[in-house]
Amino acid sequence: MTDAQETAAETTLRTTGGAPPDDLPSAPVPLLEPREGIPPVTADPDALAEVITAFAEGHGPVAVDAERASGYRYGQRAYLVQLRRAGAGTALIDPVGCPDLSGLGDAIADAEWVLHAATQDLPCLRDIGMLPGRLFDTELAGRLAGFARVGLGAMVENILGYALEKGHSAVDWSTRPLPDPWLHYAALDVELLVDLRDALEEELTRQGKLDWAHQEFAAIAAAPPAPPRKDPWRRTSGMHKVRRRRQMAVVRELWTARDKIAQRRDVSPGKVLGDAAIVEAALALPTTARALGALGGFGHRMGRRQLEQWQAAVDRARALPESELPQPGQPVAGPPPPRAWADKDPAAAARLSAARAAVTGLAEQLNLPQENLIAPDTVRRLCWEPPAEVTAESVAAVLHGYGARPWQIEQTTPILLTALGATA
Repeated sequence: MTDAQETAAETTLRTTGGAPPDDLPSAPVPLLEPREGIPPVTADPDALAEVITAFAEGHGPVAVDAERASGYRYGQRAYLVQLRRAGAGTALIDPVGCPDLSGLGDAIADAEWVLHAATQDLPCLRDIGMLPGRLFDTELAGRLAGFARVGLGAMVENILGYALEKGHSAVDWSTRPLPDPWLHYAALDVELLVDLRDALEEELTRQGKLDWAHQEFAAIAAAPPAPPRKDPWRRTSGMHKVRRRRQMAVVRELWTARDKIAQRRDVSPGKVLGDAAIVEAALALPTTARALGALGGFGHRMGRRQLEQWQAAVDRARALPESELPQPGQPVAGPPPPRAWADKDPAAAARLSAARAAVTGLAEQLNLPQENLIAPDTVRRLCWEPPAEVTAESVAAVLHGYGARPWQIEQTTPILLTALGATA
C-alpha cells in the first residue's frame, strides 16, 4: 500500500468510521491484484509438506479463509483453504486431495489466525484438523468499532482503499479443477487480511475497545462445536403453515427421506426436493403417487419411481398411531416469546421494556450493535427470572452464567440493575 493510500485509510478511520461522507465524490478505487501471482493449488502430500515448512518458518499472523459448496453439496465441508503469512506468501490447499491438515494446523498453532466472520469457517476447518489457539476476527472487530458495513469487500475498500474482485462467492467450490478466475478471487480474500487486521487493531485501540475485542476473540476460539440440532425438520421453510400433527408427521418423514438421499448422493437437500414441495405434500396428504405428482414441486420431470418413494414417506406418516405423531411445538427452554409476556407476567414485560431501552441507548453511545453489547437472549432470561435479590453482584453473576464476557458485564450491569429496580 502506498503512503498516500495509508494516509487516506487513516483519515477514513479517524473521521468517518469507515464510511465516506455522502457529500464527497467517490474517488476511483483500484482493483486489488495478488502481489506474487496465483500459487498452484496444493493437492498432494508432498506439496502440502512444503507448505507446512514454509508457514512454520514464516512470521506474524496467518490470514486464513475457507470456501464451501453451500447449496451444491451435502454438509458444510471445506473445498478450498487459503492462507497467507509474511515470509511464506499465499497458499491454496485442496482439502479433497489433502483431507488431513492437522500438520499445518500444528505448524501455525502458536500464531494468531486472522479470519473474517470466523464462526462461519471454524466448523469446516475443525473437521480437517485446523483450530486456532488465538484469532482475530476482522468482521467482529468492524462491528465493535462501529462500522456500518462489515463485509470483507466493503471493509477492504473503505479502510485500505482497494476493491476486491466480486462474483465468485456463491459458486460450486467442489468443482474440479477449479477455474483460474475462482482461484484468483480466493487468493485475494487473504491478500490484505492481515493489513485489515492491523488497521482495525489501531482503530479499536483509539476507541478503547481492543480489550473488548480480545475477549470476544478468545470466546470464539474456546467455544466447543455446536451440538446437533434437535428436530431439524421443524426448520423446514414454510413450516408455519403446517398446523395438524398428522401433517407435521408428513414433513418429518419427507425431510428425513430427503436427508438420507442427499447425504448418500452428496448433494444439497434442496436439490433433491424443495421445502415448498414438502410443505405442500403435508398440507394435501395425498393418498397416491399420482395425486402427489399433481402437487407443486413434484413436477413432470420427476419419474414414477421417485414419486413412489416420496409417497411411501407420506404413507408412513399417514399410518402412524396418534401416540407417535409429533407434538405441535418443541419444548421451549427458557422464557416464552416476549409477545406473551404482558399476559403471563406484566412485571417481567415491564422489566424487559426498560432493559431493552437501556441497552439500545448504551449501544448507541458506545457506537456498536446492540447484539454485540449483550446477547438479546441473555437480557430476556435475566428479565424473565431476575435474581431473588437484585444487586450489582447478583446481576453480574447471572450475566456471567449466561456466557457474557467481562467487558459486557462491566458495561451493562449498571443499566440492567437500574432497569430491574425501576420495575420492582
